[in-house]
Amino acid sequence: MQNNDYTALEQSLGYSFRDRQLLIEALTHRSFYHEHPDQAYAYNERLEFLGDSVLGFVIVEYLYSLESKLPESVMAKTKSYIVKEAVLSDLASHISLGKHLRLGKGEETTGGRTKRSLLADAIEAVLGALYLDGGLGEARRLILRFLKEKIDSIISSGEFHDSKTELQEKTQMLFGLIPTYKIIRQEGEEHKKIFTIEVHIAGEHYGTGIGKSKKEAEISAAKEALKKLSL
Repeated sequence: MQNNDYTALEQSLGYSFRDRQLLIEALTHRSFYHEHPDQAYAYNERLEFLGDSVLGFVIVEYLYSLESKLPESVMAKTKSYIVKEAVLSDLASHISLGKHLRLGKGEETTGGRTKRSLLADAIEAVLGALYLDGGLGEARRLILRFLKEKIDSIISSGEFHDSKTELQEKTQMLFGLIPTYKIIRQEGEEHKKIFTIEVHIAGEHYGTGIGKSKKEAEISAAKEALKKLSL
């Protein structure tokens, strides 16, 4: 990718950089910087750090402004959900960010352009660059353009409440291990299966869940386990 070939990415972002070097820095991975010091004066980790803070602020500001007056606990969980690697890497993939990255040979040959962690870091770096180039207003516009619908959806659905993650964090803290899930039954036709799954902690049964998918049944089992741990 040539340094002057970023027009398509800017079109996807809906923003044209005044200082194109900020965008190039945001797309430069540490591996490229070390392999090509003559072609890169910096790599994107500082911009990533800045972009993470900008992203968090814009999300919390939006949540605070909602008429529903969300409690702090819901705001915190929603923010944590939105800044997850999976959400950010999906956003990066949506705008084809991977093909614009400047990677070293090792990252290139091991699929760096599709690595979730690398993509999530890069989108934060781009947000940091955009904030420096265009200010908070432009950063806010872009973030909400891409994430407002997702934020509104998880608030209305309660999707931010990840019982499996909460259970894993709790068992790691209490027992120093993670829960295990076991399928007990699969019933019904192939396209209408009902799954029954048990969750075990340190070999002991803590909950049973039933659902139309394995994930749904595991979440149900995790909720039951959390209740038992709270007794």
